[in-house]
Amino acid sequence: MNNWLIVSLLLCIFGFLKELRPSEPFIYEFLIGEWRNITDEEVNQQVYPTGIYSYLSLLIIVFLITDLTRYKPLIIFLGLSGIVVWSMLLWTKEVRELIILEVFYGSFMACEVAYYTYIYAKVDKEYFQQVTSHTRAAILAGRTISGILGQVLISYNVMDFRQLNYITLGAISTATAWSLFLPSVKKSIYFHQEEAHVLTLKEKWRYAFFSIWKHFKYAYSNKYTLKWSIWWSLSTCGFMQVQIYMQPLWTEIVNDHELPIYNGYVEACCTILGFLGALLAGYLKLNWEKWGELALSCCSLIQGTVLFLSSYTSYVEVSYVSYVIFGGLYQFLITIASTEIAKKIHEDSYGLIMGINTFLALAIQTVLVVIVVSGDLGFGLTPRHQYFVYGVFHVLLGVLYIIIGTIGYVMNRYRNPEPQNSS
Repeated sequence: MNNWLIVSLLLCIFGFLKELRPSEPFIYEFLIGEWRNITDEEVNQQVYPTGIYSYLSLLIIVFLITDLTRYKPLIIFLGLSGIVVWSMLLWTKEVRELIILEVFYGSFMACEVAYYTYIYAKVDKEYFQQVTSHTRAAILAGRTISGILGQVLISYNVMDFRQLNYITLGAISTATAWSLFLPSVKKSIYFHQEEAHVLTLKEKWRYAFFSIWKHFKYAYSNKYTLKWSIWWSLSTCGFMQVQIYMQPLWTEIVNDHELPIYNGYVEACCTILGFLGALLAGYLKLNWEKWGELALSCCSLIQGTVLFLSSYTSYVEVSYVSYVIFGGLYQFLITIASTEIAKKIHEDSYGLIMGINTFLALAIQTVLVVIVVSGDLGFGLTPRHQYFVYGVFHVLLGVLYIIIGTIGYVMNRYRNPEPQNSS
């Protein structure tokens, strides 16, 4: 078997096990359930925001040391953080313990940067596309099976919300053990280049930061890359916020703990639709330089509309469908955006640029949480009112790209006027 295929297989198995978390679609119900004496307000305004703040803070550190540590140690640390998170979920009860847990969850999420960039340092460039598609398929498979498995176990009363965490803990523990078999990386993109082995430590750091600055400047001085990166960050911010606070909204709509819920099936449908959307984006042959703003505008406006619908509806089924549509559109467009950004930057800088875009998304999300969710500094809105704000956020995003597209069209016509017909 080819070396790159072995690496791909090892990485896919790790990714699948990492995403096998059947407890996640029901995590909110578990946190406010009989196992803890915690209110929904404490979960929404204290516990969840801590995870977001931690993710942002730790991403900066992880982002700086991923290349320096050559990826694998941080992938192992990702797994260890997951073990701490789900162990604490099972065997702690107090709010302050959940807040500590969220710090580890932030490190769990931040270390995913190492997982997603590992392949670009370990596999030759000619296999990037194949390995990327393999790892993405493994992750989506893990998420889909998680949703279906969790829902079946809950619907047939095989397990309760707490017991699902045992499966998640087992899967993440197995993933951590599996990560030990990942091949070590001898070279990296910035700090451990082959041609830099004769340099002193000071010269290596200078070379690394010069390369980072060069790639950064090259990417963001391109207006086309900047345009897609801004949408990528804003849209990802909106998606993460919607994903985190969707379960509290569903709980408020249902407003009866005796009624059955179908969060697992909904998450599985959202993942499958997202996969189909990403697949469609890969095969859809359009001139995105011409039609990009129109696609971004229309899809963002539709996303805003379905979020408005979720914030007002009294039927949880309507909110389920709205969430699936929202997630499918996001996965479709984020695939296109990632591809368009990759076309205009240095091949080696993809992880750097996506890391910066993710950091910007988290920074904007933090501001959104402080204003919308926090009861101390912000308005402390209920889930329904929050989703009205998120709907406005996406509508404004659509309007922004209508304006950008219009300005671009007018400037293009001004620079390249149509030739007049002459007899």
